[in-house]
Amino acid sequence: MEKLFEKMLYSARWLLAPIYLGLSLVLIALLIEFFQSVTYLLLNVSSMNENEVTLKVLTLVDVALVGGLIVMVMYAGYENFVSKIDLDEGAEKLSWLGKMDAGSLKAKVAASIVAISSIHLLKVFMNAVNVPNDKLMWSVLMHLTFVASAFIMGLLDIMLHRKKKGVDTSL
Repeated sequence: MEKLFEKMLYSARWLLAPIYLGLSLVLIALLIEFFQSVTYLLLNVSSMNENEVTLKVLTLVDVALVGGLIVMVMYAGYENFVSKIDLDEGAEKLSWLGKMDAGSLKAKVAASIVAISSIHLLKVFMNAVNVPNDKLMWSVLMHLTFVASAFIMGLLDIMLHRKKKGVDTSL
């Protein structure tokens, strides 16, 4: 009975596979959003001021960062929690594929969230004239929360690695 239970529990990891496949569909939505923004920018660049062009370009960069984050989570999550991705010999393979464990994925996701938050904060500041002070304050506080969280996760990861190597981790 125990062996059957463990086998079923271990097989349950495959329930994550459709979730990772669903993330690839989200990439299609991001692709559509990206090209809608590019089209809008190209068709309206002559009537836009410098600030509007910069905000639209920041939106494009933001979409690209979110897309990269999705790919990273999709591939690394699948490889860490479901199954190895077996590519044919000679097929193009991402250099980090198969090398990113759950800890490094967490760190990269945190860094990506900080980068995405930075772009959002920059967009808010560029439009600060039309933004209430309380929204500016909350935007800064949220960004600082993301930065602090990423920093603390990085410190904890360093302490964990040192502890594994037998190094004193006391601060």
